[in-house]
Amino acid sequence: MTTITKTISFDAAHVLTNHNGLCKNLHGHTYRVDISVAGEGDDMVMDFKDLKRVAEDIICAKFDHAFIYNTASPGECEIASVVERHEMRTVAIPFRSTAENLARHFYGELKGSVPALVAVKVWETATSCAEYRP
Repeated sequence: MTTITKTISFDAAHVLTNHNGLCKNLHGHTYRVDISVAGEGDDMVMDFKDLKRVAEDIICAKFDHAFIYNTASPGECEIASVVERHEMRTVAIPFRSTAENLARHFYGELKGSVPALVAVKVWETATSCAEYRP
């Protein structure tokens, strides 16, 4: 089996409500997302250009330069309403915007368009990431 990985990145803000550390404050990241696809045989697993296009269409087009917020958090919804009122981008998700949850979410979003998908890794910083691999 051969695995290829394409990396994309986007900038976004979020907050982790009820977190005991600094991430309880509004802050941003340049997220890096590694998307891994596997296949058998001697040919290409997938064209990198095609994988990049799919990833940018599904992830970057929605999340880049947006405020990501948890719809279950009244405080995050309040921040989002202010952001939206000023015609800035938001992304509503029904879970906390941790790297772990985003990796799982991106995997689910990509799977329909990338059947050979094996893993998605989300980096919040150069040294901190979470990987989802079913």
